[in-house]
Amino acid sequence: MAFLNSIWAFILAIGILVAFHEFGHYWTAKKLGVKVLRFSVGFGPVIWKKIAGKDKTEYAISALPLGGYVKMLDEREGDVALHEQDRAFNRQPIWKRFAIVAAGPIFNFILAIVLYSLMYMLGVSGVKPVLGDIATDSAASRAGLSNGDEIISINNKQVTSWQETAIAILNDGLNGGTVNVMVNNASGEQSKHSLQIERGSLLGDDDLMDVLGFSRWFPILPAVLGEVLPDGAAQNAGLQSGDRIIMAASSEINDWQDWVKVIEGHPDQEMEIIYQRNGQELSMMLMPKAVTENGKSVGKIGAGPEITQEVRDQLQQLRVKVSYNPIASFAKGVVKTWTDSKLTLVVVWKLITGEASLKNISGPITIAQYAGITVGIGLATFLGFLAIVSVSLGVLNLLPIPILDGGHLVLYAIEWIKGSPVSEAVEAIGQRVGIVLLGSLMLFAVFNDIRRLIS
Repeated sequence: MAFLNSIWAFILAIGILVAFHEFGHYWTAKKLGVKVLRFSVGFGPVIWKKIAGKDKTEYAISALPLGGYVKMLDEREGDVALHEQDRAFNRQPIWKRFAIVAAGPIFNFILAIVLYSLMYMLGVSGVKPVLGDIATDSAASRAGLSNGDEIISINNKQVTSWQETAIAILNDGLNGGTVNVMVNNASGEQSKHSLQIERGSLLGDDDLMDVLGFSRWFPILPAVLGEVLPDGAAQNAGLQSGDRIIMAASSEINDWQDWVKVIEGHPDQEMEIIYQRNGQELSMMLMPKAVTENGKSVGKIGAGPEITQEVRDQLQQLRVKVSYNPIASFAKGVVKTWTDSKLTLVVVWKLITGEASLKNISGPITIAQYAGITVGIGLATFLGFLAIVSVSLGVLNLLPIPILDGGHLVLYAIEWIKGSPVSEAVEAIGQRVGIVLLGSLMLFAVFNDIRRLIS
């Protein structure tokens, strides 16, 4: 079911983003007097088409949703009747061609603003950024942050959730330096801390918050088993729901976190555990199953903790949902789109210069997974997902790579400077280079997707 959700959510997401991008080209071309022959969403076999309008434009939806195109009247692609030559794309002045090509990415940014505005009006859900254990000798510990601190602002920008906190730190600390963190401590007192971030440390293979030494606060859970999954190591060894773990591998177990640390540290290693059942102390041998997680082998037993009503109440207090009126939502949508665009461009540059890990590149499989996850969480989350992908498409399409919109814009800029178009031979070479670059990038992205699935 999760797989099917991912597939249909992916098709819906890509269909919306591609259609809006191509509509930007189509609408601008029509407004500037260029004849549009075909407007297609998708590639491959056509599954629906319709011819409409005085120009007899063909509107089509094709089977493969990974793109689309707008075909305009153009003398370079066939004969054009004398009475229609003034409507051919290639006959248009540079500014018109520039506007038509740039409209696709611009419409992606407009769509992102609309999506973010709707998301903020519906309300953004999250978890309060309350700190748990701070890793020793980490940036967070050196800044003096402590267990129980709730982060309330990053560089004087208010944050209300873990997601906002992570993005704010990434935006302000991407190039290293000092990031000021304001917190409310467990006693309700405010204090300011200076987080020293090393240049390039936030774009490695590890989670950003882990790199800084942060962890989320979580209620202390007793080491009592709740759900025991079928055919897991716990069930196969004879453990049952309600069993309280007392010792494992000669280590005293005080809470669920202690238990997890021992389990994860013994993949495929048999160990003795002492547990309590119905007031009686018992012992058994248990071998956690080895599982690869974030590139490391850790132990898993297929069992979760017992969650009491008190713990549920504490978790509920951590939840937060923030919504805004339409005007404030639009303003936040504009700012969010701008900051996301800048961040995407900076990350792309750091990937090119080698400051960021290439493992950060994701492809269609990862996008499909996130589409399925976000649509399952709720409409606001799915809208936010669509917005960030729309921003990414807008930025990437403006890169000066042949066959992308940005590559065409570079050619028009050269034509404007030298007074004549580049030769067809040069343009053809550029097209081939662009295909190789994009093909290689796509293969690498899919490789990363598969590697994530395997690990």
